[in-house]
Formats: sequence, C-alpha cells, structure tokens
Amino acid sequence: MMRIGWIGCGTHAGEMLLPQLVRLPVRLAALADIDAQRLATIADRYGVAARFADGHAMIEAGGLDAVGIAVGPKQHAELAAAALRRGLPVFIEKPPAATSADAQALADLAAQVGKPCVVGFMKRYSTANRIAGNILRDAAFGPRASLLGEYMTAPTYFVGNPDYTGFLLHHCVHAMDLVPWLMREDVATVHARSHQIEPGKLLLHVGFGFASGALATVVMGTHQSRGTPMEWWQVMGDHKRVEVRNVHEVRFYRAPPFKAADPAATLDPTTDTLVWEPNLTAAANEDHKGYHGLLAAFVRAVQGEPNDAPDIADGARAMRVLEAMMRSMESGAVEPIATR
Repeated sequence: MMRIGWIGCGTHAGEMLLPQLVRLPVRLAALADIDAQRLATIADRYGVAARFADGHAMIEAGGLDAVGIAVGPKQHAELAAAALRRGLPVFIEKPPAATSADAQALADLAAQVGKPCVVGFMKRYSTANRIAGNILRDAAFGPRASLLGEYMTAPTYFVGNPDYTGFLLHHCVHAMDLVPWLMREDVATVHARSHQIEPGKLLLHVGFGFASGALATVVMGTHQSRGTPMEWWQVMGDHKRVEVRNVHEVRFYRAPPFKAADPAATLDPTTDTLVWEPNLTAAANEDHKGYHGLLAAFVRAVQGEPNDAPDIADGARAMRVLEAMMRSMESGAVEPIATR
C-alpha cells in the first residue's frame, strides 16, 4: 500500500484533506507540523507513530512513496522542491507558491526529475463542476462564447489584512484555474476593477479575454456572509448554456420550442432543460467540494496510471493569471498574461 507522508496538520488538512485521503488505498505513514499540539491531535486521530516537527526532516527520513503538503505558499514551493529532489511525487495545496516565478521553477524541477507534482485545484472535481465540464467538453456543445461567475467570501479573515494578500492567493487563485478549465482555453488578458467598501470588504469585477474572442467576467469579493451560497458559474455557447449553482446543482439549457400554443406540449429530452441535484440523504459521498476526486487523481498519478490531475504547470499558469489581475488592479489597464 502506498505510504504517504503529510506536512501540515492545520484545520484545513484535518477537516478537508486527510479525511478524504484515508478513504483511498494509501497508508498515512508520517506526519509533520511545527505545532506540537496540532501534530499530536492529527497523529493520534489516524494512529501515526512517525511524527516530525519539521517537514524537511520527514522528507529526509525516507520510507515514503509520496508527500502531501498543506501549509503556506512559500513553504509549499520549498518543501515540494525538497521532496521532488528526493524522487518523491508531491501533492501541494493551492497556491503552489508565493509567486508565479517560484511556481514555474517548481514546474521545471518536476519535469526535470520526472515526478508528478499535483496542485490542489479541487474545484475541477466538485461533482457539479465535473458534470458541467463534461457537457462543455462534448463537441456537441460547440464553441464557448462567454462565462459569468460569482465567487465570494466573507471579511472574517481580511479585516486585519487590508492588502488582501490572503484573499488573492488563497481565494481568487481558484478562479484563475477554473475559468480556463471551464472555457477549455487559456486566458490571454485580464482587466480588473476594484472597489473597497470599507477596510476588509473588497469587491472585484474581473474580465478575462481569450484568443478565440470569447469573454469571461467573474465577480469576487470579501463582503458576503459565509452562511449564504457563495459560488455560481454560467458558460454560454450558441443557444446553449450550463449553470452550476452553489456546487450542488447543474442546469443545462438548450433551445426548446415555445409550448404555450402547443396542446401536445411535453418535455423533450433533446431540447428541454436538464437539471441535476444530488440526493443529500444518500449514504454516498457526492464530493461536492471535490477533495476526494482530486486526491484520487493524485494517487493515480503517483501510481503512473492515467489521470487528469492539475499539475504544477497548471499551478504556474494560474499564478501568472493571478499576477496579471493584481497588476490590473493597480494600473486599471488590460494586462496580458506572461508566457512564463
């Protein structure tokens, strides 16, 4: 069974990542965290005896088949590089690094050593997003013309951080990956408009341009309650559109005829709207957030099996789009995406 060492035992790892990881055919063989209490809590929970106060020490100790990392962006790049140099496949949470240059350096290293480095863009694996993505991937949908999205959060974490670094790196970076993934095309330009309602409450309207001429607009901000739905995506083609609401409902609109004047009107599965919602009373894990699917893809990547895991090259591209958005916030101009 695959032996995985994990670095970072905070709330996110303990509540979101590790519970999904241990459902897979792996053994959590070692844990590392600089906080002794957090380390002990998670190690006791999963019965892990190999405990390290330093991630580098865990990597150097050996006896692992792969490493997972969920700490901070600067440490992600440093620790992932250390693991790759030891020949270990790596999973790192987003953001993969503090800068696109650091992420690209990590991508170059992963290519050099020939080991997978998977990035935690779990939104690709949310059941609803996967359904939407498969509809959009089908040639029958045709060219994608536009995307509209909302991806909000609350001011809880940002009131004391008015430069919004955490919001941009940890929250907005998801959109930098999901937008081109849904549109099936790399972003070419970004134009961001911003409005600070008050310290800690930021609003962004971000326009994305594509070489095909397609357009996308995403509203992001830190001024909504986390107790309400925060996420919505719509992709439109020619007489077709797909909507994902709150990562649990998919609507696929086609071009049905008007029904009011037709006494024989019925629902036509080839033209009328299709709707998917999960059965929340079922015992199955619907994977609304996508962590299980993401980590399953990581395990397949480690095993050398076919997979669609987002890798560090995807992470570097997302970081370049994010940095272009940040430049646009300062300049007010449309900013091109750097190639590297």
